[in-house]
Amino acid sequence: MSRLTETIRKAIRGHDQTAGAIAKGAGVARSQLSRLLSGERGLSIETAERLAAYLGLEIIVRPKAKKGDR
Repeated sequence: MSRLTETIRKAIRGHDQTAGAIAKGAGVARSQLSRLLSGERGLSIETAERLAAYLGLEIIVRPKAKKGDR
């Protein structure tokens, strides 16, 4: 499981709204969110972006450090 998926899953579980309310607010199908929470499925980039934005998370993509670069 990716760190991104796990971070979003933890944020959903720790949120004060129900999964249904989060799905509606983020514009994500409730069934899709249910499959994510059960571990049955991962996330598309678009869905991850929608959920992250709704949950107040920021997704950062940057180049990996090369060996010896530190």
